[in-house]
Amino acid sequence: MEFVSGYRDEFLDFAALLFGWFRKFVAERGAVGTSLEGRWWQLEAQIRRLPQDPALWVLHVLPNRSVGISLGQGAEPGPGPGLGSARLLGDDPPLHLRDLSPYVSFVSLEDGEEGEEEEEEDEEEKREEGGAGTEKVEPEEDRELAPTSRESPQETNPPGESEEADREAGGGKDGCREDRVENETRPQKTKGQRSEAAPLHLSCLLLVTDEHGTILGIDLLVDGAQGTASWGSGTENLAPRAYALLCHSMACPMGSGDPRKPQQLTVGDARLHRELESLVPRLGVKLAKTPMRTWGPRPGFTFASLRARTCHVCHRHSFEVKLTPCPQCSAVLYCGEACLRADWRRCPDDVSHRFWCPRLAAFMDRAGELAALPFTYTTEVTSETFNKEAFLASRGLTRGYWTQLSMLIPGPGSSRHPRGHLPSLSLRGGDPYQLLQGDGPALMPPVPPDPPRALFGSWQDYYTWRGLSLDSPTAVLLTYPLTVYYVITHLVPQSFPELNIQNKQSLKIHVVQAGKEFDLVMVFWELLVLLPHVALELQFVGDGLPPESDQQHFTLQRDGPEVSVRPGSGISARPSSGTKEKGARRDLQIKVSARPYHLLQGPKPDLVIGFNSGFGLKDTWLSSLPRLQSLRVPAFFTESSEYGCVMDDQTMAVATGGGTSPPQPNPFRSPFRLRAADNCMPWYCNAFIFHLVYKPAQGSGTRPAPGPPPPSPTPSAPPALTRRRRGEKKPGRGARRRR
Repeated sequence: MEFVSGYRDEFLDFAALLFGWFRKFVAERGAVGTSLEGRWWQLEAQIRRLPQDPALWVLHVLPNRSVGISLGQGAEPGPGPGLGSARLLGDDPPLHLRDLSPYVSFVSLEDGEEGEEEEEEDEEEKREEGGAGTEKVEPEEDRELAPTSRESPQETNPPGESEEADREAGGGKDGCREDRVENETRPQKTKGQRSEAAPLHLSCLLLVTDEHGTILGIDLLVDGAQGTASWGSGTENLAPRAYALLCHSMACPMGSGDPRKPQQLTVGDARLHRELESLVPRLGVKLAKTPMRTWGPRPGFTFASLRARTCHVCHRHSFEVKLTPCPQCSAVLYCGEACLRADWRRCPDDVSHRFWCPRLAAFMDRAGELAALPFTYTTEVTSETFNKEAFLASRGLTRGYWTQLSMLIPGPGSSRHPRGHLPSLSLRGGDPYQLLQGDGPALMPPVPPDPPRALFGSWQDYYTWRGLSLDSPTAVLLTYPLTVYYVITHLVPQSFPELNIQNKQSLKIHVVQAGKEFDLVMVFWELLVLLPHVALELQFVGDGLPPESDQQHFTLQRDGPEVSVRPGSGISARPSSGTKEKGARRDLQIKVSARPYHLLQGPKPDLVIGFNSGFGLKDTWLSSLPRLQSLRVPAFFTESSEYGCVMDDQTMAVATGGGTSPPQPNPFRSPFRLRAADNCMPWYCNAFIFHLVYKPAQGSGTRPAPGPPPPSPTPSAPPALTRRRRGEKKPGRGARRRR
């Protein structure tokens, strides 16, 4: 049994929902073309009976004249298979947004001398580089590229472009200008990636939202694709298409909520407004008297987090079918009895829902324990309907490291670095927490003058000593250094007392299969505050790290009030609070090795740590785990759910013959709940911690690896979906897990 969990980039789930809805809309609209006859009369009758939404709905008309998308075939020049539908939204969950950069780039469609000069520069650069080099695209661009294909190269195009227009809509009139400026600069960033074929041009996007930002429907007018037939024309009559889009947006809204119609609709184009005056009233909807002229977002406006909720078996979306959780475990979502029975009877037995149902029920029982956090916002961020984008935007957390957590566009003046590239290390005013800052007051108070007198075992204790308000969301970012602190001060002494780790003055720690935590590298500065007596060396290791960062090395120091950057030796950061005695000075060494862990050469570490590892998600773990077995160093890993811990234990057994310790909740887990697509299980970043239990060497007295837990009783027949054990459960989202 496999689930769609919190491992995949959020924008890929957003893409899955966009593409799924758009594909269904095109299929149904194509049956009647642009005609308003036939089944449209029946649909109108159904819509007239729908309940009314008190929120204002907006039909945006977003033209695009200057930016196209060039679809390449991959990093190598010449024809090739391209990205592949399975890698994007199919059966290969480890895909990340940066994986799209070799395939997709933005190009300028503007005519004139500037365009000719850019083409000449591109050709000149291709001659110099041999046409094979490509530059990485920034995270913001990656996010716009994410909604590409699920089925075929022809279908990769519209959702990727839709994000461009979605962002323009999200920023209102001014936002369009800002995005246009960014778009005009993008061809310079992606030189060498352009395809020789004509770029795909999205001439116009029709977008239906409510006043709160929830996307309810989209339609794309594409002038032409690379080697494909045109889907539409920017000069065609928009009224029939816009009317069809409105009908589908009401009958099966893409965003959250049941079918409904607005009390009032406003249109962002004067001509289209006139053409819809005679059509919209047929739906029982009041059209605004005048077209929308200067629409702008409300102060708290953000495109709401859209969830690609799907059936666990057939993967149909919630706008196509009604999804219901299993009545016994309340964990897995199904569209009906047929899918539940099919999942119940899967072969072999250990992948069937019959086998997993009682175990998943036990995982669900931990939901309350995982949500027991001291923050003032706990109820909001641990609910199944948590809207992370709205939460971050309402608090002004739209720049710096906060953009790594969501689909938000970085705010003006933000530090931009492509995800996967060496993070920005330039600090202003000696503030190591610069990238944790939002638009409001400082989130991190000055470092306390005295080191902690006791060990912290909860967010409550840490926040009290650090002078943080329980309203501060910095725990979402600080979960990484605090988890390392908890492993060093609590778990290693419990499980490996012979190491006497708390009395060591220096520690070498390997962070294996590093990814997001390396993109947030400056948060590990907090380890210098919490462990002032220890000199730490953190070595980030993983083949997902950018090759250009391989063998990079820099140092964070605590020996003065200022910050200096020295070329070649990295950065020396000095906080502004208090001076330390000469003998008490310690530093934090940061090293990077962009390679799988089993290929790493160097001294043996004191400790190995992995965050949200997912052993079953990458084949390299089958080589890295035996490497750890040979080193026999303490190795601790976090997972976002107990289900992930069970999968990791099975992978460890296959790879080495060993196992893992029983997982325990991490007191320093992230408070943000991760929503899954096909299940309702509670997923949290760094939710559980376990350590590897190595297979004992022959003839040694080492403790044996733990055996599998005793089997839970399995029901003989699938439960009926009509019964509810825990009441209504709303489905979740996230990224796919596989065994």
